[in-house]
Parts: sequence; structure tokens; C-alpha cells
Amino acid sequence: MKNTESAENYLETILILSQKLPVVRSIDVATELGFKKSSVSVAMKHLRENGHIVVSSAGYITLTEAGREIADMIYERHNFLSSWLISLGVDEKIALEDACRIEHVISKESFAAIKRNVGGFQTNS
Repeated sequence: MKNTESAENYLETILILSQKLPVVRSIDVATELGFKKSSVSVAMKHLRENGHIVVSSAGYITLTEAGREIADMIYERHNFLSSWLISLGVDEKIALEDACRIEHVISKESFAAIKRNVGGFQTNS
């Protein structure tokens, strides 16, 4: 199954929030992304149906193994690409925005090649 950029962004956001908060709820995702709770609820339904998240009876969102794998991949790409662009002299705001776009379209092969050839570049994550 091909993941959409939107689904990947939601999964990455759930991952980031789970590192900051004791539990993640739809309202937390909505607040973080600046979206309406109703929009997030629809997205959570799709993520749940696709096996990427589990939602407890209390409304707590947890990534499944499949969801975590996608979230980790996107988060790694985001951190690496944004840090690399900043190190190249790109303004931080632009680097973060560009990394957010690139992280969804770059192939695994191209990302691995960039990581191999950047010459020991380390991210701040």
C-alpha cells in the first residue's frame, strides 16, 4: 500500500507527540497540526482501518508496528534533511519546509545514497 503524504504527516506527528506526552489523543494531534478535531478524527479512522494506529476506549492513540515503521522513516528523513540543509547555509525556516516536502517523495534508494555520500554528516536529533 502506498502511503499518502497526509497519512505520513499524521503518523510522524503521533510519533513526535508520543515522545513528549504521556498519552496522545486526537485533540493533541489537532492542536499540534492546527487542524480541526473533526478532520483529525476522519484521518485517525483511516489510519486505524489501514492498521497504522490503535485507539483505546479512552481515546489514546498508539502506533502499530507498521505505523511506527513509517513514522520512524519519515522522522529520520525530516531530521536528516533539515539538518543537512541548514548546515549548507539554508535558512532554518526554509530548510524545515523543504525537508517536509522532500521527505515524502524521495525514494529509499536516493535517501540512502545521500546519507552514504554526505561524508560523516551528523544530525542534531
